[in-house]
Amino acid sequence: MPVYSMTGYASGQNGPTGSHSDAEARPSTAGRLGVEIRSVNSRFLDLSFKLPEELRQHEPALRELLTGQLKRGKVEVRAAIETTGTAGIGDPSPKLLQRLNGVQDSIKSWLPGARDLSVADVLRLAAGDSAPRGDWGPELAELTEKTLKSLLAAREREGARLAKMLLDHLAQLRKLAAQALPLVPQLVEQQRNRFLERWQDAMGLGGGTTPPEAAQDRALSEATAFAIRIDVAEELTRLDSHLDEIERLVKKGGEIGKRLDFLIQELHREANTLGSKSATLELTRIGVDMKVLVEQMREQVQNIE
Repeated sequence: MPVYSMTGYASGQNGPTGSHSDAEARPSTAGRLGVEIRSVNSRFLDLSFKLPEELRQHEPALRELLTGQLKRGKVEVRAAIETTGTAGIGDPSPKLLQRLNGVQDSIKSWLPGARDLSVADVLRLAAGDSAPRGDWGPELAELTEKTLKSLLAAREREGARLAKMLLDHLAQLRKLAAQALPLVPQLVEQQRNRFLERWQDAMGLGGGTTPPEAAQDRALSEATAFAIRIDVAEELTRLDSHLDEIERLVKKGGEIGKRLDFLIQELHREANTLGSKSATLELTRIGVDMKVLVEQMREQVQNIE
């Protein structure tokens, strides 16, 4: 299955200016229907709709359509009806003008401070009164479904880019882990020899009051305790296991965002521990490089569905 990003945008239009089939579908309606769908990342599926009054009744059907295809993301759906205006400015009928005048007189009797209707107000109200009242439901559902497919295609393309980036970062993390692994035994051996040299110097300064066997045992104990403190083999093993699981999920695809987010947190924890146990500049550098890569992965994983 592909990896889907939660970020995407798609739009679509149909109406008299669209295809021949679109025009035939609504022969009595002079208008163009437009739909926009945009989405960004979110922990859950969060749908919001911005619809004109004529389309608000269709929101439940649109919600059902989107929840069947989307699993996560903050998704905003906008729809609008644009009149073609082929007839130019409408001529208000005397009956409408009489009705508007009566309504205005009634309002001013209760609200003397209300302003009079302007010519623009009358034309706007006349246009709204003469607007077609057809059922946009079938066209809205069809257009929204087409737009949703475009959105899914955009999210899939972005998801493929994110998946490639994650796999590249995984390869870099494996290289860093391979560089860190042989450093630990070398460091332990160096520190062991350093402890022995210090205790030999201490015995010389103390005039040999400490038995050689006891001094050597204590030096070895100190070296062993130090080795335990700086041993990052366990962290590297867990890190390698997390890398394998992340790679498996990315190649599998589907709804992997939440699982990846958890694994990235674990990677960050192992990289932090490795850095805190570091006893050489080289190991410190490796730990810092790991944390930079993990942070970059964390930012991108936030966008995966």
